[in-house]
Amino acid sequence: MSITLDGSTGITTPTYGGSVSAEYITPVTGFKNRIINGDMRIDQRNGGASVTPTSGQYPIDRWQAALTQSSKYSVQQNAGAVTPPAGFTNYLGVTSLSAYTVLTGDLFDIRQKIEGFNISDLAWGTANAQTITLSFWVRSSLTGTFGGAIKNAAATRSYPFTYTISSANTWEQKTITIAGDTSGTWLTGNNAGMQVGFGLGVGSTYSGTAGEWAGFNFVSATGATSVVGTNGATFYVTGVQLEKGDTATSFDYRPYGTELALCQRYYQSLTNIWDNAISGFLGTINNNDVICSIRFNQFMRATPTVTTYSEDGTAGRVSMNRLASGYVTGQLGFSVAGGTLLNSSGANRTGVSNVTFKWKAEAEL
Repeated sequence: MSITLDGSTGITTPTYGGSVSAEYITPVTGFKNRIINGDMRIDQRNGGASVTPTSGQYPIDRWQAALTQSSKYSVQQNAGAVTPPAGFTNYLGVTSLSAYTVLTGDLFDIRQKIEGFNISDLAWGTANAQTITLSFWVRSSLTGTFGGAIKNAAATRSYPFTYTISSANTWEQKTITIAGDTSGTWLTGNNAGMQVGFGLGVGSTYSGTAGEWAGFNFVSATGATSVVGTNGATFYVTGVQLEKGDTATSFDYRPYGTELALCQRYYQSLTNIWDNAISGFLGTINNNDVICSIRFNQFMRATPTVTTYSEDGTAGRVSMNRLASGYVTGQLGFSVAGGTLLNSSGANRTGVSNVTFKWKAEAEL
């Protein structure tokens, strides 16, 4: 068998004996959708529970809440338990918690930062900047003109956009085509290359003219509807796709395991570690500390911030309380104070039957 790569389409075709065998053709396309968890399936942190976020918090994977005033909206995977649009099983749901009048310098939105590696082919900031198309399904208890924006990491270039919700409490699909930005700095490494946001109520300081590039930190369009302005108002979104080109294509359904792995590049956690999951040095060091190690499920974007905490405090177990070192390369070394592990022959050295703790590692953009 030989493999032929069609450079114009990105499709890989296996051939057998010099000819293409139709029954063996399995097209492999590129990373069409630059949004991760666009169908809102993954919620590692909250498991579908409602969150009243602080600014910068992630209510579901890869989707970050931004707000200048607290407790104005909640976010939940599948909030309100409505039927998603055909082809989807989940959505991100926002619910307004008051009738708040947005001030000039206020902003409320839901956003995703896209890693620079994943937009480098768009060539933004150059004369060869490529056109993109953003598409999504949206449903709200409000109607009218809504807004959002795309911007760079430094927030020195932004493109406010608008879309119209015509019918209350009805799923509608929206498509927005944006000419690539030939100016500004758009990072292309393992940092934030681009941000896509949906406004929920944005003051004039952060609102700009829709449909044009600007050298300002705009997160929505002037005159857009404020979701947080109506108590109990809802805003639901799913099927978010950002792709190269001037045409919206069908949603890029990736296997669940693939989507989870993409999310775990930025955040992963484990709620139980038992002694049979521990690897590394099985012995004691200063003050009866134990050295053990765990492996990440996926390599992370950068050296993560790691939090460790007790599983349940049950007697006869050792709880994690000190981090020795952390690595982006897929492994963490820990120091557990106050106990020991089983030795190599299986004997219990000091009567401790298990080492159990929880951990989470975050390397968000």
